[in-house]
Amino acid sequence: DIKERLFTRTSSTFPPNTHSNNMACICALNVVAKAATTGNIKIQPGKKYADIKEAVKSGAVAGCAPFPEGVDAFGFFNGIDAREAQRYADVEITHGRISMLAALGFLVGEQVEGSSFLFDSQVTGPAINHFQQVPGLFWGLLGASIFTIEASRVQYAWQNPFDADKLFLLKTDYTPGDYQFDPLGLSKGKDAAWLNDMKLKEINNGRVAMVAISGMVAQELVNGLNLIPADEVLEMGKEGALLALEKQCAGAPDEAACAKAFEAAERAAVFAADKL
Repeated sequence: DIKERLFTRTSSTFPPNTHSNNMACICALNVVAKAATTGNIKIQPGKKYADIKEAVKSGAVAGCAPFPEGVDAFGFFNGIDAREAQRYADVEITHGRISMLAALGFLVGEQVEGSSFLFDSQVTGPAINHFQQVPGLFWGLLGASIFTIEASRVQYAWQNPFDADKLFLLKTDYTPGDYQFDPLGLSKGKDAAWLNDMKLKEINNGRVAMVAISGMVAQELVNGLNLIPADEVLEMGKEGALLALEKQCAGAPDEAACAKAFEAAERAAVFAADKL
């Protein structure tokens, strides 16, 4: 019937004909292996691709509108080995996940700084300086956590370097980004179409996050101010107000409180001017 034909068409089409189809190419310098968004694909050792177009044609890499033949501005896929393409996909997904956590951490960390929630009010200022202010015990615990996670990831996804014919190879039956980690059971009972859609959304949000966290770090390195107060002041008072905020608060011991007070004063001034 009509419903059955419609489902068959939509579930067999990649990428799905939705807004996410366009978002899949938000980062033109990144390409993602088809396995990262459509399911398991066994890598063929020794297989090479002349360029990105051949990789897309073979199904190893997914093209997406408005670049159905893929985008590879710097020629990373010229003559690439299939196993290397698999590693590129895994690297992109991993960095995207880290960037999503980092971007969220920047915003949350700056909102709770100065409160007892964050190391008894001992951590203040822009997020780029928070890590240097935390106690040494936190450094040790964080390092141990990273070591444990990475050791598990290597055991699950990577080939034994003593058995492989070269270093840094993933297992041929490993799907980039898929570590069978779902403690909340969000994917339990879901069909392949739902899983593919979630994988595509994850890679898209990861690409956005990589761009976002780069901008956050660059902005704080330039002006030395917390993100939200600086953006609010810039929007209300334009560049002059931002420069005044930077001169008054950047590097101050209570930088966060200073910036928030400046923002409140600027908001009051703008409100008063609008009433005239």
